[in-house]
Amino acid sequence: MTQSTDAGPSGGFAAEFKDAVTIRAALLVLGVLALQLAFIASYVGAFHQPRPREIPLAVTAPVPGVAEQSVRQLRTLPGTPLDPRAVPDEAAALRQIEHRDADGALVIDPGGTTDRLLVASGAGASLSQALEQVVRLAEESQGRSLQVVDAVPAAAGDARGLTSFYLVVGWCVGGYLCAAILAVSAGARPANTTRAAIRLGVLLLYAVVAGLFGALIAGPVLDALPGGTAALWGLGTLVVLAVGALTLACQGLAGVVGIGLAILLVVVLGNPSSGGAYPYPLLPPFWSAIGPALPPGAGTYAARSIAYFHGNGAAGPVLVLAAWAVVGAAVTLACAAVRKGRPGAAVGSGPPDGAGRPETGADDDRAPAAGR
Repeated sequence: MTQSTDAGPSGGFAAEFKDAVTIRAALLVLGVLALQLAFIASYVGAFHQPRPREIPLAVTAPVPGVAEQSVRQLRTLPGTPLDPRAVPDEAAALRQIEHRDADGALVIDPGGTTDRLLVASGAGASLSQALEQVVRLAEESQGRSLQVVDAVPAAAGDARGLTSFYLVVGWCVGGYLCAAILAVSAGARPANTTRAAIRLGVLLLYAVVAGLFGALIAGPVLDALPGGTAALWGLGTLVVLAVGALTLACQGLAGVVGIGLAILLVVVLGNPSSGGAYPYPLLPPFWSAIGPALPPGAGTYAARSIAYFHGNGAAGPVLVLAAWAVVGAAVTLACAAVRKGRPGAAVGSGPPDGAGRPETGADDDRAPAAGR
């Protein structure tokens, strides 16, 4: 009889399973499960019960003392949904909205029973609607009615003011996917500072292209977002570069696991806290606190500022993005410098005959066999 020539491992299913699923693979699968559960918990936790908290509101009236009295009354509303402040006149109230110092303004008419509420749906329709609901209830409790005026309306193609958020999410996805692909193709950790610098250079070129095409699609192509294309292009370049540099830095510190860390920061923590679906005053305290410090939140706020508020309020978020880009690049280079004793192949050289490429997803750049 002819005996089996099967070269596979013997010992039944248990041995086959042990050979097919390594400990490293099992740990990575558990890490993916943890990310998935964190994703669910973060989005449901941030969005399941939006409630207004300290929405900045300018209050004005032509008669001295009326605005101040209204401010005192509004501050006593249950749950502190508003953060009212008196301003001299309606022009000052409009400036507060345009400079993003207030999300709305209440203009009181002491001689009548109807007041006006100025809102800015360009900053998010959910926020303007929540503000209208709170102020309307407060007005009705005083026997007064309310007329709502959208001082900064969202563009016709910008449904509920969400285009800025979706645009920034797309830029963020491109940033960490570009960095992840560099890791998959040549190892998560660059073997030396030269290779790290090359990766950062490739990322910069990608960021410039991605920023441009994102701005063109959202602006001139689909007419979904107003504002200058050049300004949005610059913002998009910075968002992609910041997220990509963050991902490269995480990979430099933790290898292929760093991709998961970047997703944790950008997707699990960054997206629900970005103020896109629900602006900061509608989010729970934890999410509204971390949102401005993470790339999705900084990018979304800056994009809305560029599109609807003439760039007012964008300086702080742009600095946040620049900090992520600079720190991410510095950490990437520093991690590569620490590994300088393990050089890779010369830049641009391919593997010699008989020397294969490193396994996809390896933790570092590998030198050719002759260089070991």
